[in-house]
Parts: sequence; C-alpha cells; structure tokens
Amino acid sequence: MATTQDFTKMMQDMMGSFPMDTSAFQDAFKTTAALGEKMSKVALEAAEKSNEISSKWTKDTISKLGAVTTVKDEPTDYTKALSDFASASAEMAAENMAAYAEVAKKVQMETVELLLAAGKDISEDASAAVKKATDEATAAAKKATAATK
Repeated sequence: MATTQDFTKMMQDMMGSFPMDTSAFQDAFKTTAALGEKMSKVALEAAEKSNEISSKWTKDTISKLGAVTTVKDEPTDYTKALSDFASASAEMAAENMAAYAEVAKKVQMETVELLLAAGKDISEDASAAVKKATDEATAAAKKATAATK
C-alpha cells in the first residue's frame, strides 16, 4: 500500500536550509511602534492646546458680551457697546487664529523631525539586516563549497 508523502517534514527541511533571522522584523516592528507612540503624543498635545485656546476664546467672548447686555442710559451707549464688542471680538479672533497657527506649526515641525529620525532608524535597521543576511549566506556558501571538496 502506498504511503502519502510527509510534506510537513519536507517543508521543515527546506526552511531549515534557509536560516532566517526574525530579529530584523522585530526591530522594524519596534521602530514602527515607537514612531506611532511619538506621533500620537504630538497629536494629543496639539489637541489639548487647541482645546485650551478654544475654551479661553469662548470665556473671553462671554465676558465681553456682558458689557453689551447691561442697561444703558442713552441709545448711543448701546451703539458704542456693540462697536466695542465687535472690535474686541475681531482682536480676539486674530490673536486666537495666531495661536492656532503656532500649534499647527509646532505639530508640523515635530512631525518632520520624527519622520526624519524614523527614516534614519529604519535605514540603519535595514542595512544591518542586509549585512547580516549577506554574511550568513556567504558563510553558508563557503561551508557548502568546503563540504564538496
């Protein structure tokens, strides 16, 4: 009776002939995870700062609106109060937009720095993995050559 061939054993033997070091993959994963953590930190800090700006802007607007809602003696006082509120609102808008721009600028600079550093790390990891694989392949070829002599 014919027996079926054991492909599991054959695959194990074949893979054993091609040794693979998975540490390069582990290092790449760790580098990617570290980059993700740093990028998340940058994004969360920006969100927090943006929220602080927005909250302060709202509080300032509400406090300035109080002067508009008080009873005035003369009709022209209402016009002046509205005019003052409009001027203060425009000034606050300019200040807060500049603050948002600073947050965006900081995020952009930190992101570029992180990506450049990550690119350098990934390049170094890849070079090390290729060198190690080349050295192992050369050693295996020399060993195979020596065995045939």
